[in-house]
Amino acid sequence: MDDERKQHKFISFLFYQAVRDLKPVWMLEDMRTMETFYWEEDAKQRTYSPSEALLYAIVHDHRAYAQFLLSQYAHEALAMPGERFCCCPSSAPHLAMAVRYDRRDILGHILQVAHRQPGLRSYMNRGGCFHLEDGKTPLHLACELLRADAVILLLGNGASPQAVDHNDMTPLDVILQQLWDSKVNVGAKKTCLENLLMFMPEMRFKMKSSLRKEPERWSQVLGEDKLNYLIGRDPAPLFLISMQRILAQLPPEQFPKSLDQLPIPASLKPLPRPPRQSSHLRVT
Repeated sequence: MDDERKQHKFISFLFYQAVRDLKPVWMLEDMRTMETFYWEEDAKQRTYSPSEALLYAIVHDHRAYAQFLLSQYAHEALAMPGERFCCCPSSAPHLAMAVRYDRRDILGHILQVAHRQPGLRSYMNRGGCFHLEDGKTPLHLACELLRADAVILLLGNGASPQAVDHNDMTPLDVILQQLWDSKVNVGAKKTCLENLLMFMPEMRFKMKSSLRKEPERWSQVLGEDKLNYLIGRDPAPLFLISMQRILAQLPPEQFPKSLDQLPIPASLKPLPRPPRQSSHLRVT
């Protein structure tokens, strides 16, 4: 019995291995839809769901397979996977995984599909798994990991900069805390901060009282002009006000294409970088 159990476990690993090795889409779909390749302790036989396969594709950056799953099984691909993959039914594991592994291309595809699904706003702002993301939304996670491109993509597609985690921290609080705690990667932190502020016409965040209590220290971290704006002492710079109004008018379902098409200098557009080139984008 133990030998049979070990054999089932080994065979079930073959699908994961095939996605990792970037095998052709047709081969992966054949494997996914065969009960032979799925095994779980004390569970009845079944196949991998499109949602579970998409998680594997995100982890291993198999863009062709991710694109196939999202185009052929839009609703099923973004549905909750089994408990073996995610134990928190209220989370958005695919968004969180794409942010965590910095899969910008796949993240963009997920967001495009999400716009065609009901309940988009609640999906974008769901708290993550408490075991993996400590209840943070995908935007919180992007700020924590300093994924400036993911920050722009999420905000442009409708993620709320005012969402709070279980500690009542907004994404802005996450960035401010990182700037306060360490001088490492200051440039990346400030880029995330600038990206957030373009989508935050209202300054509501938990750490505002801290900024007011220690203005001298925070002025060294942020600069005096930025500090005065964040605590409401000075109005927003004209450029920031202009960008906030422009970005508020752009249709989220067309972002970032709608931003790229604006007749303003490219240097003023907070566009995400193009995804890294890959040799396995062709669906075969």
